[in-house]
Amino acid sequence: MDLERMRALLAALQEARYAGVRSVSYDGKSINYGSDAELANAIADLEGRIATAACLILNAAPGV
Repeated sequence: MDLERMRALLAALQEARYAGVRSVSYDGKSINYGSDAELANAIADLEGRIATAACLILNAAPGV
């Protein structure tokens, strides 16, 4: 999954959490999280993946 898709999914997860729902639909797929903690873990995992991908992109950029 590319960085922009991960960011869009992260936004969808955060919006769902802040709205108090545990169901998220993205790219024609739906997922139901069993608890707020499970949703929070998914958000944290995705934030970590985004940070890693962003570092890889920065390190691969010429002149950086």
